[in-house]
Amino acid sequence: MCLAIPMRVVERREFDGTAEVGGVRRQISMMLCPDARQGDFVLVHAGYAISEIDEEEALRTLALIEEALGREVFEEGGLERQGALGPGAFE
Repeated sequence: MCLAIPMRVVERREFDGTAEVGGVRRQISMMLCPDARQGDFVLVHAGYAISEIDEEEALRTLALIEEALGREVFEEGGLERQGALGPGAFE
């Protein structure tokens, strides 16, 4: 199964940029989203921004991902959830 993560574009260059989610920044290709600008949300998969997404949908999706990760962490290890989408979540 593949998963694309909503991320906010924090820096845009001609063909690439930097996107952030939960304090984690990644260099991404912007070739598939030529109209995305700094401040926009994009869905990122395998280092590529694959489509633009509005902020409301991005925030809903991130909340669902965090809920799912929190539940999974709790069920698998009995650990308390501490910011599932914080630094290190995608490393």
